[in-house]
Amino acid sequence: MAIAIILILIIVASVLFHILAPWHATPAASNWGSIDTTLFITLIISGIFFIAITVFMAVAVVRYRHKEGSRAAYQPENKKLELWLIIVTSVGIAAMLAPGLVVYSDFIRVPKNAYELEVVAQQWQWAFRFSGQDGKLGKSDIRFVDSANPLGLDPKDPAGQDDVLIKNNEVRLPLDQPVKVLLRSKDVLHNFYVPQIRSKMDMVPGMVSHFWFTPTKTGKYEVLCAEYCGVGHFNMRGHMIVEEQNVFDQWLNSQPTFAQTLTTAAKPSRDSVLEKGRLLVENLGCSACHSQDGSASLGPGWKGLYGRTEQLADGTSVLVDEAYLKESILDPKARLVQGYPPVMVAYTLTGDELGALVALIKSQGAARQDDEPSANEASGPGDDLAAQGQRLAESLGCLACHSVDGSKGVGPSWQGLYGNTQTLADGTTIKADEGYIKDSVLHPSAKIVKGYAAVMPAFTPSDEELNALIAFIKSKANADADASKAEPGK
Repeated sequence: MAIAIILILIIVASVLFHILAPWHATPAASNWGSIDTTLFITLIISGIFFIAITVFMAVAVVRYRHKEGSRAAYQPENKKLELWLIIVTSVGIAAMLAPGLVVYSDFIRVPKNAYELEVVAQQWQWAFRFSGQDGKLGKSDIRFVDSANPLGLDPKDPAGQDDVLIKNNEVRLPLDQPVKVLLRSKDVLHNFYVPQIRSKMDMVPGMVSHFWFTPTKTGKYEVLCAEYCGVGHFNMRGHMIVEEQNVFDQWLNSQPTFAQTLTTAAKPSRDSVLEKGRLLVENLGCSACHSQDGSASLGPGWKGLYGRTEQLADGTSVLVDEAYLKESILDPKARLVQGYPPVMVAYTLTGDELGALVALIKSQGAARQDDEPSANEASGPGDDLAAQGQRLAESLGCLACHSVDGSKGVGPSWQGLYGNTQTLADGTTIKADEGYIKDSVLHPSAKIVKGYAAVMPAFTPSDEELNALIAFIKSKANADADASKAEPGK
């Protein structure tokens, strides 16, 4: 009887959870509200079967429970019951599949008055192309892809000369205007997904897939890649801005056409080395992993990189000069910078292209080369070790849980942590010295600070990496010593 009551309670709790749960899909911003309806039909049918089967289990538990002197009747088959099960399940499956097939048929049946928008994906960025005044997209082929023509448009196709190119992660669309979206990938499998638009479609290398939609609400919507495409997948994001037709037309007219990009690339006055470098960065997707403003990213940032001495993963160091940069582009796994994963692919560039990239990196600022030490250098070798520790903390994801400014996080903040006494979950106290920090990295569940959950995974860094992490944590304590006595472990 208790089991039957539990089964009924599960049904009631499941229905109430669905009705009262605060987690719901964002309102649709396109004509594809029918996709939500299809999902709702599937949910209702699945729910009916779930309730029916669970109620049957509860009734069976009560009615056919064991009794003294009773014996189960042997019934090897029941054709009537089997027939009903076949009919009911077939109707249920058809009811779930039919709406999806109808909606998908509409999803790929494009209206004649639709805009054409091509979306091109590559690790880990988006690019877009609109048809020009002729209303036709020009032909494209992988053979034509180069630094000046990243989308691979046919230079001899007159239909492509007026195509409008958007070589960044932000695209705009007009309100209440049907849009045909053509999807292709330059490298691996991707998936173009805009949650509010309810649009989602795989992008398969060598194929062009498509769907259509009509934006119905102005706003800025996030574009996501919904297919794992490599280590930078999380960072493959963009934006779709829906705006009034006249505002969209003004924006579109300000964007370069394919013919204009070819002319610009051919002009000696504009074809500077730095411009070539910037174009290569856009086309190769370098900025997805290397920042140019000093912010943390998947690979070393380019700001102040040239001329700096970098610590390598094998414990040696190297001066970041032209030779090292070129080697790192052509053979990125040859000499890895400490604290960064070996995820960069090798590129096959010409001498001019390599020179353009190196020139661009140089332009992001160089380390001091004179005899006078900079502020960081004057602070001594410990600061270099702390910088390595910071890069390691960023690459391992430590700063996602441990703040360095005293703000509350998943784990204890590193600001003012080193040298202070921490209260553990078992009521004891311990000083946050080198031994404790090393133990916490290698065995995070051994001594948990009071008020924090035991969610940190164990890491296996080398001794050099551990020392770098500790130096970074120490620097967060020393930085606050002169300013104020910060409260530890906040």
